[in-house]
Amino acid sequence: MHKTIRIFAFGTLLAGSSIACAQSGGTLEKIQKAQAITIGHRESSVPFSYYDRDQQVIGYANEICLHVVDAVRQHLSMPGIKVVYAPVTSSNRIPLLANGTIDLECGSTANLPDRWRQISFSNTYFLTGTKFLAKKSSHLDTIASLKGATVASTAGTENLKYLHQANQKLGLGLNIIAANDHAEGFLMVETGRAAAFVLDDVLLASLIASSKNPDEYMISDEEFAPALPYGIMVRRNDPAFKKLVDEATAQLYRSPAMAALYDKWFTLPIPPRGINLRLPMSKALAKALAAPTDTSDLAQYGK
Repeated sequence: MHKTIRIFAFGTLLAGSSIACAQSGGTLEKIQKAQAITIGHRESSVPFSYYDRDQQVIGYANEICLHVVDAVRQHLSMPGIKVVYAPVTSSNRIPLLANGTIDLECGSTANLPDRWRQISFSNTYFLTGTKFLAKKSSHLDTIASLKGATVASTAGTENLKYLHQANQKLGLGLNIIAANDHAEGFLMVETGRAAAFVLDDVLLASLIASSKNPDEYMISDEEFAPALPYGIMVRRNDPAFKKLVDEATAQLYRSPAMAALYDKWFTLPIPPRGINLRLPMSKALAKALAAPTDTSDLAQYGK
């Protein structure tokens, strides 16, 4: 059983000691000295990382990171290492990892080439495309149909960047709003503040499934950009820790346990409300899990 302590990730109280430890001997030495590993988690990225009814962190990505924690405990011969949870957002997740406040980021973060200049990724555990959701009653079914509308996306995400690019390239004349988080973006559509919300398709599916009236919403067929890989974020220039995370995730992904873990979160009812995303594993993801890779080259994943 994992003992957890919740901390707030927006201050600088932990940053000084964390940076010092990270610089002196890397993440493993930091964990060894603190006898704790800090996981950066999301609060509403269903089914990857979110809160249950008891405000405990759960989710697909969280379980993968807890598998990594067990590997760290075994590597350091320290079974008593604690798990500390720190909530992060799309805007602060990379800075908090880079400055040593968190040791792993386990959520719904896309593995993109430009992000490697600040942090590193471990092996891919999901593939998702950027689409929009809207109310069926709005009859918005294509990107072109959004012309002149108010459209939201989450601040700090690639989705927001893709939305701006489409607006400029297609001359859509959109009024673009940056939501603080995914829940706020969906609320904007629910309350009529925005006509559509742009995000990773799996996150849109989870928002709809979790809503009061799921049948009122639709997800576009069209994508703003190709499917992107998700993976655990770790600090740059820490090869020993990245190697351990890569080996632990590769072992899990190649095992029969991975199919069961995927089904648990994507094809079966999930807590706290028993919603079912009904999202079978794609062939592209099955291929990526069978041959684990941390590449950000989208061409390597195929269909």
